[in-house]
Amino acid sequence: MRAAIRAEGLVKTFGDVRALDGVDLDVPEGTVLGLLGPNGSGKSTTVRVLTTLLRPDVGSAHVAGVDVLKHPARVRSLMGLCGQYAAVDEYLTGRENLQMVGQLYQMRTRAAKARARELLEWFDLAEAADRLAKTYSGGMRRRLDLAAALVVRPPVMFLDEPTTGLDPRNRLALWEVIETLVAEGTTLLLTTQHLEEADRLAHDIAVVDRGRVIARGSADDLKARIGGERVEVVVHRRELIGAAVAALTPYGKGRPSVEQHTRRIAVPVDGGARVLADVIRELDGRGILIDDIGLRRPTLDDVFLFLTGHTAGETDPDREVRPWSTP
Repeated sequence: MRAAIRAEGLVKTFGDVRALDGVDLDVPEGTVLGLLGPNGSGKSTTVRVLTTLLRPDVGSAHVAGVDVLKHPARVRSLMGLCGQYAAVDEYLTGRENLQMVGQLYQMRTRAAKARARELLEWFDLAEAADRLAKTYSGGMRRRLDLAAALVVRPPVMFLDEPTTGLDPRNRLALWEVIETLVAEGTTLLLTTQHLEEADRLAHDIAVVDRGRVIARGSADDLKARIGGERVEVVVHRRELIGAAVAALTPYGKGRPSVEQHTRRIAVPVDGGARVLADVIRELDGRGILIDDIGLRRPTLDDVFLFLTGHTAGETDPDREVRPWSTP
């Protein structure tokens, strides 16, 4: 399958900060690549390079088969961009915002109006079409911003944390729009700190840290890297921990881990619910009282912390770079 987005050896420095340190990416046509990493890891800088907003110091990039560095104007005609903050003109109506974008792309006036009307309907903004954008809620502005990026039906889309600041209802609505776009053949590069978002939308995930891609694969592949399922038990009293560890050890693929202060014991297992049932019988047979027990599967949050040492919302203080400006 042909790559709709490709980056090779991208390097970019801002003063003493090496924002990109040899980034390689490829996104097959009609798929979604989720780009994950802590704040300051290089996600937004990568997007800026791929969307012609920033020239790398070293490396090459192609979007829809076009060289980003040699033919930036052509690339801009083939892609849409939705940044972290809604880039709409607050003193124009929703309809006027979309028509203006069409005219900037040299669409005929009639075609721009027709496309604006179509997008307003699709993004559930038709009733607010003739209101000033400054009266829109945060969710409406994000939908209008994404609609503006789709005026010219681009084959490639870049979404840089598109659901930042949205409430759960609006986030779900935007996910549904994104899924429709991909089903219709759009290729998408998505940066996000919502790991549930990447788990739901991305066919493939690249984890970025300190300007490098440190892991790549599907969500399931990445979760498998830190082991499969584990049984977690919270014993009723701290003095029962030793006995519970002895009971759990034969069922595990490795030694149980213990959190003394929470009285929680976890052991990696194979066999899922069957092993859980066996463990419950074992603990009951030994008279070990428990407050809680469950079978837990790794999440992308676990993967993220395991690979980077950061949670998704943390910022590396030594590498913080404002996402859409040069320091």
